[in-house]
Amino acid sequence: MTKRNSSAKKITKPAAKKPPARRSPRVELDGESAVLAKIAAMPEPYRSMGERVHAIIKASAPALTPKVWYGMPAYARDGKCICFFRADKYMTLGFTQDANLFADGGPMQPSSFALSDLTADEEARIAEIVKKSVS
Repeated sequence: MTKRNSSAKKITKPAAKKPPARRSPRVELDGESAVLAKIAAMPEPYRSMGERVHAIIKASAPALTPKVWYGMPAYARDGKCICFFRADKYMTLGFTQDANLFADGGPMQPSSFALSDLTADEEARIAEIVKKSVS
């Protein structure tokens, strides 16, 4: 029986080059279209509420730019997200640390709101808060 030389180096072939990864055929949407697509994908009654919230935010703060932020419809100023909303168990409207929530004083302000319905009162309150958040 012959002994193998354990000190002999193994000769390996270089790995075959992989073909370049294919890009997804996903179409990149502008901010407005992407937000509207996210809203359209929401189940009712959140879709209708989302359409109304979108219109309120656009009318109250035209300087905000719609964008998708962490998969949610959101609105930004200078690239920083100011407010967003999402539909889970209920509709949530939230504000980030870049929103000016302390414009009228007070040491504590709410930064998110759960919505079960949108009446004229809630719509007016949302418009007021959004205006304050960008002041």
